[in-house]
Amino acid sequence: MPKRSSKKPTDVNALAASIVAEATGEPVDDGKNPAAVALGRLGGKKGGKARAAKLTPERRREIAQKAAAARWGKPDDKDVARAAKSIITDHDDSAPSS
Repeated sequence: MPKRSSKKPTDVNALAASIVAEATGEPVDDGKNPAAVALGRLGGKKGGKARAAKLTPERRREIAQKAAAARWGKPDDKDVARAAKSIITDHDDSAPSS
């Protein structure tokens, strides 16, 4: 899959400045602190592995069951009522029926 292009500024002046900077080879300052970016990446890389190592098998099972119930479980009465209400209110009475 091709990489998505970076977002260009919508402001005409900022867009012109970014085009000139790109054409002349000047580095574009994105306003991020490189040290903070590296530190955040470092924490993100080890976060999942550290959490997985810390979890007990019982807790991991509870988390998995809760996720499965959220995805595949039956909807509760509030969800059913909300869906029915949206269907009723979305109906347009002004359209002629055929």
